[in-house]
Amino acid sequence: MAVVGEDFGPTISLDGARKVRGNLTQARIRWMVLAMVLGFGLVGGRLVQLGMVVPDSTIEGQARDVITATRPPILDRNGLEMAVDIRVPSLFAEPRRIIDVEEAVQRLRTVLPDLEEDWLRERLTGDKGFVWVQRELSPAIQERVMRLGIPGIDFITESKRFYPGMTEASHILGSTNIDNQGIAGIEAHMDGENVALLQELGLARGNALAPVELSVDMRVQHVMHEQLIDALNRYQAVAAAGVMMDIHTGEIIALASLPDFDPNDPASALVKDSFNRVTAGIFEPGSIFKTVTMAGALDSGAVSLTDQFDARFGIRFGRFTIDDFHGKHRILSLPEVYKYSSNIGTIRVMQAMGKDNFRAFLTRVGFDARVPFELPEMRLPSVPKDFSEVGAATAAFGHGLSVSPLHMVAAYAAFVNGGNLVPPTLYKRDVADAEPLYQRVLQPATSDALRYLMRLNALEGSGSQMNKAAQGYRAGGKTGTAEKVVDGRYSSNKVTNFFASAFPLDNPRYAMVIMVDEPRAENAQTGTTAGWNAGMVTGRIVQRVAPMLGIAPDFSEVLDQNLVPPVLR
Repeated sequence: MAVVGEDFGPTISLDGARKVRGNLTQARIRWMVLAMVLGFGLVGGRLVQLGMVVPDSTIEGQARDVITATRPPILDRNGLEMAVDIRVPSLFAEPRRIIDVEEAVQRLRTVLPDLEEDWLRERLTGDKGFVWVQRELSPAIQERVMRLGIPGIDFITESKRFYPGMTEASHILGSTNIDNQGIAGIEAHMDGENVALLQELGLARGNALAPVELSVDMRVQHVMHEQLIDALNRYQAVAAAGVMMDIHTGEIIALASLPDFDPNDPASALVKDSFNRVTAGIFEPGSIFKTVTMAGALDSGAVSLTDQFDARFGIRFGRFTIDDFHGKHRILSLPEVYKYSSNIGTIRVMQAMGKDNFRAFLTRVGFDARVPFELPEMRLPSVPKDFSEVGAATAAFGHGLSVSPLHMVAAYAAFVNGGNLVPPTLYKRDVADAEPLYQRVLQPATSDALRYLMRLNALEGSGSQMNKAAQGYRAGGKTGTAEKVVDGRYSSNKVTNFFASAFPLDNPRYAMVIMVDEPRAENAQTGTTAGWNAGMVTGRIVQRVAPMLGIAPDFSEVLDQNLVPPVLR
């Protein structure tokens, strides 16, 4: 029923209502589309941040190319591998890509429980592009970490240096750091010479570099290393060292020093007293220096093999008298002075030459400077610039000055190769390349006389124990027993022993110096002098390596007449 007179306001038609509802729906759709666009934009932006960030070219300040760079293999003279590169995975993180740091920490420690939790959490927190987590892992660990599927955790393949011989040639090879850079030994020298340049030019990025061939014979190196270990145990010594050199080329055939280290674990080189005694140690050489005195005096013409010297009484200098250890206390010929290792006779020989001429000869033989050599671990000798009368007297038999075993082996090589001082090297070198480097320090006739004296000492003197151990390989040389300075005084209880030698002396090819530091007597019948330890080690090495080096034995225990100088025949 219609009500007349009442006003209910404006009325909306059915079409109008539909139009209003349509406008509202379109507005809602537009807002929903906008919200979706914004949402997808945020998600997309995060995905770009997580997956499309241009990676840094460095890892903690170290160029990635340098970290992944390779080093050339190092081979011995026969092609045996001494050092090679192997590829290993190293774990790193990109903290800005990690979504849940705490989850990443807990999950990583299920595979790597040794990682300290707080340290790892700090490493994974922040906006850095790269941080190391743990380097040089095994492929098995890599696979387990990758299965965790943690965003921002990944691996890079590095080059790691591996030394198959372990400790055997440690002081020759040196080692590399965790970034595969040479930090000691020939590895450091190689970086200084060419490896760093190859890496800079991009030629060492996963490429096979040409091998570096050393002069070392790992067969001989093994024998020397083994015999030095035996010496430490047999004589209860605190250290031992040795070096062998080709007298014509200067090539180092073997070099070892104990205690040593494992280059696969560079930190082991920090153990006390594991330094290279052959190059970085200087010692009073004792009586092996008498060969130097004989060489200088004979070459100067001041004395000859037929001369005789009064060794009946000690030589007095002020309050001190220098005497012989086992003195004959009689007139001695020069060969007898040498084979009996007479301090008195050696002083007389030096005095005939003159102390200034003697000092000048030491300079000529290279005892004033470092030996030119590839290893960075070198030390200057300690030789007084001028000698007093007593200083020259003690220096004549190897006291009051200090040189390295490398100095001595280079000198002995010159003494038996015809008189040419040739710089030693760890790289392969033939005679034709070595000859331009020769520096004549002796006349050939003097070299002949020294070969005779060294072989005579092996047959009749202090080197007789060495000769027995060498079993027919015609080695010869000189013993040296040097008392060590303890609290400012020479101690008769602590000595450093040497044996300097060459073989085979009828046609010499190799010189060698062996050192045994603070030995004890092997048994009640032996003493602590050099003939019983350093000499015996020398003989055992010669006996084992001579066949490897193509040297045939001669079991006739007589002096080869070709070694006897004409003046004595």
